[in-house]
Amino acid sequence: MTLENFTENFATLFSETNPEAITPETEFKKLPEWGSLLALSVIALVEDEYDVLLRGDDILNAQTVNDLFKTVSEKKG
Repeated sequence: MTLENFTENFATLFSETNPEAITPETEFKKLPEWGSLLALSVIALVEDEYDVLLRGDDILNAQTVNDLFKTVSEKKG
């Protein structure tokens, strides 16, 4: 799992945001289409792709895509 791959996978969840606009430093909760359904989609993506179970607190505590990547990396071991 690389940061670049994680960012690309994360960006696929957004239908209204240009995927190239989502970088590791993107504050994803500030994107116009962010909401609870996308949060659930992130949890599902991480579980399916990386076999890691994120909690709501993990998303609440993350500000950027890179923050989420670090959390997933730590949980993956």
